[in-house]
Parts: sequence; C-alpha cells; structure tokens
Amino acid sequence: MAVEKKSVPKTSPVKESASSSPPNGTDAGLGKLRMPADGHKLDIRYVRVPWQQRREIGKSLRARTPRESHANKDYSTLKRPDPLALLELSNRGRQEEFIPLRMGRMAASPFAFLRGSACVMAWDLSKTPSCGIRVIIDGDAHLNNFGMYGTPQRDVIFDLNDFDEASIGPWEWDLKRLVASVNVAGRLNGLNVKDRADAVRQCVGGYRWNIQRLAGMGVLDTWYLHAYPTRTQAGFEVDPKSSALFRRTAAKALTQTNATLITKLARREVNGSWRFRETPPILTRVNDATREKVIDGLNLYSKSLHPERSYMLSQYHVADIAHRVVGIGSVGTRAYLALLFGNSDNDPLFLQVKEAVAPVYAPYVPRGPKEYEDNGKRVVTGQTALQASSDVMLGHTVIDGRPYLVRQMKNMKASIETAELVGKSFGVYSRACAALLGRAHARSGDAAAIAGYCGGSPVLDDALAIWAEDYGNQTERDHERLVKAIKSGRVKAITGI
Repeated sequence: MAVEKKSVPKTSPVKESASSSPPNGTDAGLGKLRMPADGHKLDIRYVRVPWQQRREIGKSLRARTPRESHANKDYSTLKRPDPLALLELSNRGRQEEFIPLRMGRMAASPFAFLRGSACVMAWDLSKTPSCGIRVIIDGDAHLNNFGMYGTPQRDVIFDLNDFDEASIGPWEWDLKRLVASVNVAGRLNGLNVKDRADAVRQCVGGYRWNIQRLAGMGVLDTWYLHAYPTRTQAGFEVDPKSSALFRRTAAKALTQTNATLITKLARREVNGSWRFRETPPILTRVNDATREKVIDGLNLYSKSLHPERSYMLSQYHVADIAHRVVGIGSVGTRAYLALLFGNSDNDPLFLQVKEAVAPVYAPYVPRGPKEYEDNGKRVVTGQTALQASSDVMLGHTVIDGRPYLVRQMKNMKASIETAELVGKSFGVYSRACAALLGRAHARSGDAAAIAGYCGGSPVLDDALAIWAEDYGNQTERDHERLVKAIKSGRVKAITGI
C-alpha cells in the first residue's frame, strides 16, 4: 500500500518585504498555526517564506530542542499524578452505568489501556520536549485509529479515522502516541526489545520520509493526496504478505455498507416498521423522549451540512433510534445510532450521533479559536483538516445542550487488527501509518519546517525508539495498577463484553 506519488515543484526564492511579515506567530511564521478563525482576517497579500528557507529555520530549532532530547522520559521528579485519578477525572460527566464497562475494556491488556488512557498520556506528553511547531493534531493517533473507508467516489482509501481528541498542538505529540502504540502492540505480538525498537524506527522513518517528500510540494497537490491500499509506489516497499493483508482488508471494506448492516442490526416488525435488534448493554432502545430529542438534533445537524447535502438528508426519514456503546476511551459518552430510509426499504442509512467532549489536551495547550469551543465543530474541523477525504454526511449538532458529532456508521470501513500484523507486516504497517500522519500534519502545518527539524538521518528514530520502550514499560505499570485496583474493589469494572 502506498501514498500517491506527486512531483515536487522547484520553487524560486521569494524575498520578503517588511510589509509581508507574518500577521502572527513566531520563528518567521513557524510555531503558531495561523487560521482565519483565530480572529485574524485572511490576507493573501502576505508572501510566505520560501519552503527552502523554512526548512533551514526548522533545522535551526534543533539548537534549542536537540532531537536526542526526545529520548528522555523521567517523571520521577515531576510528581506524576496517579493515572487512576486522571481516569476518574475523565469519567466525570459520562453515563455512570457504563463507566465499569470502560474500565473493564481498558483492563483487557496494556494496549487496551493505552487506547483508553489518552488523558493519562496527554499529561505525560505535556512534559516532553517540543521544537515549537504546532499543527492540527489528531490527538489519538495510535495504530488502531488508522483504517480503510470509502470516499465520496466510492474508492477505498487508508487514513486516520478517529478525531475525538483533535486539537492544535505540537506535532511530536501525535508521533509519540503512535510510536508508543507500536511498542505496546509489539509486546502483545511477541516482539522482543530489539524488534520493538526496529519497528519504532521504521515508524519514525516513515514519518520523516513523507514529511521530507511533502516539504516542497504544492499546497493543493498535498491536499489531493490519497493513500490507496491496493496500489504500489516507488519509495514505499511492501512485502507480498503485507500487500495481501492490505488487499483482503480493502476487499472487506467494500462489503461494509449501510445495505449490508441492516440485516445485522435491525429487523422488520409485523406491522412493516423497522426496529433495532437490542444487544444489551451495547445496543439498547431509547425512550420516546430521548428519541424525539435525537431527531430534533438531527434536524439541527442538517444546518451544519453543505446545502446540497442537507437537501440529500431531507429525502430520508427516521425509522428508529438506539443507544450504542462505542470504543474504549469513548465508553460512557452518549452515543446514539439512527436508522433512516430514503427511497425504499432497500435504501437504509445509519447515522452515528456521538457526544463530543472536551479534548484531553485542552489543559496543556493554548485556548483555541472561540468558534471551536463547540466540541462537535472542533472534531469535524479536525477530521476534514487531517483526512484526505471525509464522509459526505459528516456534521455536528447539539442535544440537551451537549455537542455531538454526526457521521455514517458504516462507510465502507474496515481495519487491520494489530494481532494480524506478524513478521514484516508489523513494521510495514507502522511505517504506513506514520507516513499518513506526516501527510495529515502537512495539510495544516509547515511540512518544510518539520522536515528541517527531523532531518535525513535516523537521530530522531533512535531517540523515539528509546522513548517508546520506556513508555511501554510505563504503560504496563499503569495497566497493572488498574488491574490491581479492580481486584481490590477500588475500581468497579465489567469485563468480557
């Protein structure tokens, strides 16, 4: 699998006049992500510093934040908070009856703990070095949050697919969460210390490779890039077994549609109406009052869509609403599944209506644009900024004063389970995810500056291999702490679901 190849244009140096200096930001325009919504009017008179010069500026940032410094992780003198206390804090405001299920799912393995404890890692990452370049970060870029899905043109592509924690922050935080997941998943897959370090180096190398490739590419060309899992490309080698795995997953994605989901999740009643099949506690019916509130929320959601898509939505009607438990870290947040029909019973549409809560990074980054204080809008903005192509039904709404994200439940989605990644496939997949992360960062941030900082040598790869091993050890300790707390009765948990 690979990212499409585009030619890199030769850019002539442009001299900046005094009047063309950046309207805000530091380091000659680096470090602060400039967005019109920041309260600054867009002014395209501004002549951007040439990418070659910005790459050199990025390189100069190594003086204050050496790449080797990313290997350091010593929380012993920082009074690291109890991870269980951070988890308890993150549970506030959630549906209390589902919190034990969240704890049970996190206790399943160190990797499950890592997936569900983004709030713990956010604190840890806030204490790590950063060169000062900010981008729109995914915030939860672990291995299992990459997958395949369908574009509006019904092609299957490979990309990031979870944006609940999207924020504006240091690009390193995303990469570090990814390499931590590579290390922890590698342990579950039986990789020894050396093999885990090699996998992390491949991962970071994939990020550096793509960010270097994109550094001088045209802005619009970068936004046109898509990763097609069934295509190959020079510069990104994929062994036959990995290629076969990608192709099988892409073929599975083609079968994951609204039409195929209907028989699994719903049934037709004797009176001709359609109802969800209840599977408590995962999928349960809602009362009439909640049903009406969700439908009102969907009506409001239509205003967040482009006008033509709002018209498309108007051609559907709601058949049923259910409450659905999702994910690991999201368990306890309010999430609903709406079944709609269009032209006939053969034209179903499943919409997920998921509560959008404040991102775990909020306490550790500067306050974002005011209009993005609506967490539903924040998630939508993060997704459309980072993904190469987003769901045509992606939007946001408010229900009972709470912000929600709305998207299709099944949009030709399929993912590769980490347990399937054996041998070379583990390193290939890790490298592919990191390459996609680099492209995502290039869409909102300064690829040239990041490329200059990362450089062409494996210095950063080696540093993060050390950091990831240390964080893998920390994750195992934190996971064991949760397991002991469950056994002692301090933490209530429901397991096996």
